[in-house]
Amino acid sequence: MLTAALLLLGLVVLVLALADRLVKRLPLSPAVIYLAVGWLAGTSLGSPAPQALEAQAAVLTLVLELAVLVSLFAVGLRLRVMSTIKSWRVALLLAGPGMAVTIVLAAVAAYGLLGMPWPVALLLAAIVAPTDPVLASDVQIRSDQDRDAVRLAITAEGGINDGTALPAVMLALGLLGMHGLGPGGSRWWWADLVWPIGGGAALGAGLGLLLGWALKSRALREDSLDRDELIYAGALLLALGLARATATSSFVLVFVAGVTMLLPLRSLVPTGPAPQVQLQPGLAERLQAFGARCERLVEAATVLALGVMMSAVELGWPELGFALAMAVVVRPLAVLACVRRPWLPGSQRRLVAWFGIRGIGSLFYLLFVLEHGVSGALAQQLISATLVCVAVSIVLHGVSATPIMAHYQRRRRPR
Repeated sequence: MLTAALLLLGLVVLVLALADRLVKRLPLSPAVIYLAVGWLAGTSLGSPAPQALEAQAAVLTLVLELAVLVSLFAVGLRLRVMSTIKSWRVALLLAGPGMAVTIVLAAVAAYGLLGMPWPVALLLAAIVAPTDPVLASDVQIRSDQDRDAVRLAITAEGGINDGTALPAVMLALGLLGMHGLGPGGSRWWWADLVWPIGGGAALGAGLGLLLGWALKSRALREDSLDRDELIYAGALLLALGLARATATSSFVLVFVAGVTMLLPLRSLVPTGPAPQVQLQPGLAERLQAFGARCERLVEAATVLALGVMMSAVELGWPELGFALAMAVVVRPLAVLACVRRPWLPGSQRRLVAWFGIRGIGSLFYLLFVLEHGVSGALAQQLISATLVCVAVSIVLHGVSATPIMAHYQRRRRPR
């Protein structure tokens, strides 16, 4: 059965790749197609029971963590365009206060619609709170030259809030007796909130700048740097190892390292025929292109796997209602509460409010809590609610992204 499923999925992926031009013309994102293909494969050939996620949680958590990190590093490399605090303001508001508001509202929705006890509702809310910068390609920034405020805000928010969801996840696990919070929550404040995020950001910035200066030094000596894929992989693995060694958030550290790594190369402005003048813009573009290819691979693999698992999930009205509430109530209210009109015009704020795309980060945190001891009926409830929430988000936002962003671009085009 597994062999047949692999053959079918491989064949379909190759067909989609060969028909790439046709796929791009469709008014939906590739993630919707991957989800449908995975669901059809799981329905026709059989899919693993949700209990299999519990049994393989440790391995799958590492796989999903690497998948998220590959995407975050690629997004960070493109976001070097955001060089001022003002350009980061909306994204930081969404990933900080916006994350807190999202979790509170999502916990209320889980309590009311799914009948979960408050600690469990908080845990589910923390799992599904992060947004994804990858799954809706029409909403991402297109290159490091893209200055569109909506694309920058959504992409940067998705890069940051995979890390800022961690404290809420650990708090919920602590309330369930699966993680030590310390007297009065003292351990949680430092070990799960301040140090993982603040320390991860500081170490990521230091590592990114150090690597950038090393690349710049090589360029000034007119050395050729052709192994861009090794630079990408080495920087990412070094950042992950540093995060593990210092007990900081790997998501925050890797993302910030990606943002800062190419900044030292900005001073190498093309002014003459010297070899290094031509090298560095090419290196940055190659790193970003390699990252984009990795993103597409991660997107296809994870969404296909999600589709396969969805065929074994019992889709009930409470789970569907919760997923819809996350998209049409929780996300818009969180954005409207935290992002004021002077910081983002009304039409752009409404777009940001709609595109709260759930994705790989939520799948990672689902496996993360399973690895930390969540099991039995509670685990099955979290698995069903999370998978349905991510799938509904992929469909809603994947179908709406292309026409909405096309309309948005037409309105912004000079007449």
